[in-house]
Amino acid sequence: MLPFVSIIIPTYNGKALLGVCLPALRGQSFPADRFEVIVVDDASSDGTVEWLAAQFPWVQVAALAQNSGFIAACNAGVAAARGEVLVLLNNDTEAEPGWLAALVTALVEHPEAGSAASKMLLFDRRDTLHTAGDTMGRDGIPRNRGVWQKDAGQYDQERWVFGPCGGAAAYRREAWQQAGGFDPALWMYLEDVDLAWRLQRLGWRAIYAPEARIYHQLSATGGGVLASYYTGRNTLWVIARNWPGPLLRRHWRAIVAAQGRIAWDALRAWRGEAARARLRGQLAGLLGLPRVWRQRSETLEVSVDYLESLLV
Repeated sequence: MLPFVSIIIPTYNGKALLGVCLPALRGQSFPADRFEVIVVDDASSDGTVEWLAAQFPWVQVAALAQNSGFIAACNAGVAAARGEVLVLLNNDTEAEPGWLAALVTALVEHPEAGSAASKMLLFDRRDTLHTAGDTMGRDGIPRNRGVWQKDAGQYDQERWVFGPCGGAAAYRREAWQQAGGFDPALWMYLEDVDLAWRLQRLGWRAIYAPEARIYHQLSATGGGVLASYYTGRNTLWVIARNWPGPLLRRHWRAIVAAQGRIAWDALRAWRGEAARARLRGQLAGLLGLPRVWRQRSETLEVSVDYLESLLV
């Protein structure tokens, strides 16, 4: 019997993180014979592949010959997956026992949903939210719903969102393939936002599953300079590629103003390495706009008014 769900975990020199992540998956209430776990090792130098074989023989390992980046590792895992539901999971997470069952149930109960979002909380402050599904601002800036708020039940209702955080997201295989999956040109960061746009434009909605609770160690495998650069660059590319013309014409002032504020804040913090990386990322994004603009498609399976209703 083929597994119904494939959990794909990209990793790079993350043995310590996987030592927390994988046992939590072994303890899921979802039937063990209905899901597979694929760890994609992105050419680690810490012996991850050998360690996994010895400590977690039930895990499938896809070992990349050279370091190819987060998105390429995710896509390699999808290529090896057999499930109808593809779950992308960060290695710096720890899932509650009912997490996977809640994600799968949300997709099964909502056939119009192409993706499902987890309720992500901080690993070291488990009463504090990281995200209850992603939203998209009219200024082009994606946001984590509920970020930094104490979890007091205010996000315990299932609802439609713009998209899931890719750190713990479930995708219907049909939707993933139709939208084209993660774009390797982004390398890392905002690949989930880019895919959320393409799914929404195709008519696939995103459902937030509040019972899919998982804890995230923020920036355990990234952050800092890398995050600043790629977020600065990819934000511009995601806007240029995905925002329909009518929405750009309505909101371009807010988009430009937001980028100006980000650049100004980075200039004020110029001595900081991350601030300089953010500015380099914005510059790289601007230089790459002509190429990205040529990749645009104005084809929509939904109305512009529907997409407008998703913006906050």
